[in-house]
Amino acid sequence: MEYREGTKMKIYDTMARTKREFTPLEEGKVKIYVCGPTVYNLIHIGNARPMIFFDTVRRYFSYKGYEVKFVSNFYRC
Repeated sequence: MEYREGTKMKIYDTMARTKREFTPLEEGKVKIYVCGPTVYNLIHIGNARPMIFFDTVRRYFSYKGYEVKFVSNFYRC
């Protein structure tokens, strides 16, 4: 899919306490690292929320035409 210019995404910057326009470090590429679930007991909705959220973000960037590298760890106690 071709990279699309257009509506810019704004992300809340907790240090600056303001919304900032997302600008990738490399043009047309996005790299996402997510700390995955820590499995120590039965899974619950709190474990699933981050996986669903970051998968949605990854899909959005792919839809916008970015080349996405998505990495998630998996920790087992």
